[in-house]
Amino acid sequence: MDCYARYALKFPHEVEFVAVADAKPERRKKFQRQHGLADSACYSDWRDLLAQPDVADAVLVCTQDKMHYEPAMAALQAGYHVLLEKPMSPDPRECLEMGECAKEQGRIFSICHVLRYTNFFTTIKQLLEQGEIGQLISIQHNENVAHWHYAHSYVRGNWRNSQLSSPMILAKSCHDMDILLWLAGADCVNISSFGTLTHFKAANAPEGAPERCLDGCPVADTCLYYAPRHYLTENASWPASIISDDHSMEARYQALLEGPYGRCVYHCDNNVVDHQVVNLEFANEVTAVFTMCAFTEKCERTIKLMGTMGEIRGAMEKGEIEVLDFATKASKVITLASGEGVTGHGGGDFGLMRDFVRLVQQDGVQVGRTSADVAVQSHLMAFAAEEARLSKQVISLEAFRQNL
Repeated sequence: MDCYARYALKFPHEVEFVAVADAKPERRKKFQRQHGLADSACYSDWRDLLAQPDVADAVLVCTQDKMHYEPAMAALQAGYHVLLEKPMSPDPRECLEMGECAKEQGRIFSICHVLRYTNFFTTIKQLLEQGEIGQLISIQHNENVAHWHYAHSYVRGNWRNSQLSSPMILAKSCHDMDILLWLAGADCVNISSFGTLTHFKAANAPEGAPERCLDGCPVADTCLYYAPRHYLTENASWPASIISDDHSMEARYQALLEGPYGRCVYHCDNNVVDHQVVNLEFANEVTAVFTMCAFTEKCERTIKLMGTMGEIRGAMEKGEIEVLDFATKASKVITLASGEGVTGHGGGDFGLMRDFVRLVQQDGVQVGRTSADVAVQSHLMAFAAEEARLSKQVISLEAFRQNL
């Protein structure tokens, strides 16, 4: 509603939302108001929506991770083109099955790997293709997850427990596996990984810390993660907007008393890693190292690409790319535009929707940048990385796929 659907409000001549299914009445009604839908076009269950004949040209599936497979398969089999939120599924076999179903049905099946549509990574890809740094040799890529964002989404929030959603490498960093696959320009052949949950666990709880922040926490004044500091301010935008459909101070206070976001971060049921490194080898001999860490101040991605003739350094959130030429010692800095059109994952949300709408208009004549064929590869990289982390072994991607 707040990312992809906004595209229809800005470009109503290109695409229109004609129906919605959402189990939560408040959110369903908000979507209905925003898009001017009749009551008869609003459903509490996606099954009821898909039971209607020829509702639309395409369906967006944006349920929780473990709830992707069933509606996506049903929509494809009903003849709809589908845009599916990432990750495709926490089960690698389901990812493969959805990809095969899209082929059999001859439908467009795009995955929301929005980074491929950002100005930042599109520009880097173009620089590589133009030979700006010669032959690409190695990539260093960092996903810096701000400590407060990690606590919100991966300690207290929906993606805190791999049994309920997905492991961190899939839930958060499948974007990064996908962008490394795209930039490397070849299939990943081998992968290893290390990481663990080090900080956000009961052993590190301050002495006397209660189960919930509002239950008289003795370190309320100094704890970085004291819930009222993040959710009970005058700023009711994200992430405070997530804890309650009613954004009033009273409703948010009640949510902290009763809901998951009021829990002490050291007394949650979280189990996903708070830091992880992944080493990757690609078929064209490019190597890459990826680092995710929850202990940073800002959410930002930084990257360095090293080639035979030069190197590229980039900071996505700053919108800066520096290209260095070994021969001339020259350095040029590319500053990317910012503004309304570049909001939402660096412009990736709107870029993704624009491409999906174009594909649907052409009825699948062209292949999308994030088609399921490509997305399945990057998802398998994430699954293999998690297996490598748990087993502390180097995983062959081909053997991993064959085992599935």
